[in-house]
Amino acid sequence: MRTRLLWIAVQIMVLAIVISVVLLVVGVGVLVLIRAWTPEIFSRGRSSDRDADAGEGEYSHGGLSSDDLEKLPCYDYAPKDSTENHSPAECALCLEAFRDGDKCRLLPACRHSFHAACVDSWLSKSSVCPLCRTICARQSVGKGAGTVSVAADPGSVSE
Repeated sequence: MRTRLLWIAVQIMVLAIVISVVLLVVGVGVLVLIRAWTPEIFSRGRSSDRDADAGEGEYSHGGLSSDDLEKLPCYDYAPKDSTENHSPAECALCLEAFRDGDKCRLLPACRHSFHAACVDSWLSKSSVCPLCRTICARQSVGKGAGTVSVAADPGSVSE
């Protein structure tokens, strides 16, 4: 009698293990199918509208050409006069504060600013803004140079 109970207990445990493995495999399969059918849900920080506007296939895997980099707006940094005590604006790539007269580049799509040399190096390898991952497309590239006043917050630029 005792061996029969032991045998039933072993069969129940084996059956529970088999059912658990089957459910695990089915669950992973469902996740793979969901991922394959709805990739836009899993894209990191990208809006499908921005991807469509920017021509995602053309820019998603490589950087911008040197011609495209030259078309991005460039300006000489001039600190905005402010009576409030703000930290100086800094380049998010090299983490150095902008100094009066530094050559900076403005990304038109998201309006973020960086030292020109820093962002040129980044954009030659990747076509997205290093801060917000907005795609820098040819449509948003414009000509222009000059002086731009930048507040302590590098995201707020006024021309």
